[in-house]
Amino acid sequence: MSKESPDHHDAELVLRLYELRRESVMRSSRDAMMRFLPRTWEELLAVTAPTHPSNAAWRQVSSYWEMAYSFARHGVVNPDFLIENGGEGLFLFAKVHPHLERFRKELSPTAFTNAEWIATQCATGRQRYSLIRARVAKMMES
Repeated sequence: MSKESPDHHDAELVLRLYELRRESVMRSSRDAMMRFLPRTWEELLAVTAPTHPSNAAWRQVSSYWEMAYSFARHGVVNPDFLIENGGEGLFLFAKVHPHLERFRKELSPTAFTNAEWIATQCATGRQRYSLIRARVAKMMES
């Protein structure tokens, strides 16, 4: 179902996604989620509570990247082109991945399905995700 090669429509969509990432609240949310390092299930679970200080950032960033990656999964944009220009969502996915099975079982059975798809079913996504997982592992060590 993937779009085989990018065209000007892909470029326009990716540029629009980039513009949305520059919005001030989104920038702040992205920064909060880049600093978010859940080392345990309890730390991940905590951010999903509406009362958690980073809950709004969590919801904004996770839903943004799920939306963007759904464009690739459903053939709206070429997946390799998208991930070359928007791999940041894989950082959050790499942080969640160790707890993904439990997250889906206890909270949301469809959580991160688009991020998982782009990280496993797209050649460039697999390559980028491998690099990002290694970076996240180092971040978790410090």
